[in-house]
Amino acid sequence: MSALELIDIRKRYGAIETLRGIDLSLASGEFLVLLGSSGCGKSTLLNIIAGLAEATEGDVRIGDRSVTGVHPKDRDIAMVFQSYALYPNMSVARNIGFGLEMRKVAAAERADAVHKTAKMLQIENLLERKPSELSGGQRQRVAIGRALVRDPQIFLFDEPLSNLDAKLRMEMRTELKRLHLMLGTTIVYVTHDQIEAMTLATRIAVMRDGQIEQLATPDEIYNRPATRYVASFVGSPPMNMLEATVAEGIAHIDGSLSGFALPADIREKAGQVRDVIIGIRPESLSLAPAGDAALGIDAMVEVVELTGPELVVTSTIGSQRLTASLPPKSTVTAGMAQRFAIDAGALHIFDKATGKRL
Repeated sequence: MSALELIDIRKRYGAIETLRGIDLSLASGEFLVLLGSSGCGKSTLLNIIAGLAEATEGDVRIGDRSVTGVHPKDRDIAMVFQSYALYPNMSVARNIGFGLEMRKVAAAERADAVHKTAKMLQIENLLERKPSELSGGQRQRVAIGRALVRDPQIFLFDEPLSNLDAKLRMEMRTELKRLHLMLGTTIVYVTHDQIEAMTLATRIAVMRDGQIEQLATPDEIYNRPATRYVASFVGSPPMNMLEATVAEGIAHIDGSLSGFALPADIREKAGQVRDVIIGIRPESLSLAPAGDAALGIDAMVEVVELTGPELVVTSTIGSQRLTASLPPKSTVTAGMAQRFAIDAGALHIFDKATGKRL
């Protein structure tokens, strides 16, 4: 039995269709991340699961029952919002336990649940404080605690870390991962941050224009993206996308006469003559000696940036850009011609017309 099932979910506002047929089945204990840019429909989908919005068409099933038309409080879900939404006049303890108080849970049982949750989140010493006396990370823990104390079937998170600074985001990502491993709960998590998605999810649904572009594990999303959009959205620096024409197994980039031979398996998929997009992750490139006959590509170095753990080199091939992530002590300078060796097993070929992986 699926913990959550979405069947042909569609949402329209007049003539505008924001969700266009979402089908999804989530097993118990999964951590699903809905990943996409602003306006792709991920928060709308989360609100439909929560019951804060109703689908125009389709069905939402939680456990063994349809919850379409069921009030949010009766769906056995808990939601953590981006804005924390804490009651400023209540203590941390009462904020965490307020949902149980509204459900007429006995005071002793409520206090026990609050203390267990606070201990799990390592905020036992904050229970008597008010939200105004807490840091952003502490407030986020309280908001998570308010959801955890209810022990629902599904937790819903709507970009919960976006208000935190970079260091706190990293700490809270680790905390959320720890909680998921400890509790084994089912989670649906919305974000536009690919690092959050890759580090937290058991599966990622990459969304675009109201549809799921790819639903897969983080490893598959990164190493075998189904479309050009997924490939370019996930990864930092993003994947290089080079327009090329394949003729008799040779890829010619930017219409130049120079080119490189594709590996045999990719050559068969690309066919004899066609326009393609060649995807190469920056970390799949390395410096090659001039005149090296191995699989590689020649470019003119424009910008060299040392980030600390890596050297990010931006080059040009005709009118197209090529970014490489190299070891920090690599010898390369702006203005020089450089040949980059390519890891043949890391090439991604996409059809230029459809954007789909070949």
